[in-house]
Amino acid sequence: MQVAVKTPRIDLKMSGDIPERVILFLEEEYGVSLRQAAEDDEEIVNALETDWYKRTMADITPGKALRIYRENAGLTQTALGQRMGGVPRQHISNMENDKRSIGKENAKKLAAALGVDYRVFL
Repeated sequence: MQVAVKTPRIDLKMSGDIPERVILFLEEEYGVSLRQAAEDDEEIVNALETDWYKRTMADITPGKALRIYRENAGLTQTALGQRMGGVPRQHISNMENDKRSIGKENAKKLAAALGVDYRVFL
């Protein structure tokens, strides 16, 4: 005996910046086109003025900033040291882990190598 059974509806709600590969996977898996809809009651705020942003920025040390910029540039510590004129990898590691101060001269070399303002490392 055959029985027709309805598949239960799946409600999926995601918010934030959803990676394209996730959307494509869901569309391929379920064979439907997904639409992103903004909720009517959402309020748009300036992220730079939120308490979360201010707390996060207060926690970022010069070493953490160095690691972020280096990784975003796709450089290893060794490659960054070479761009700076032969700074050893261990020195870069110590700066990133806040075991070695960066100093103004190194901040300028880092800034030139990473294409940012040197003051982010002070």
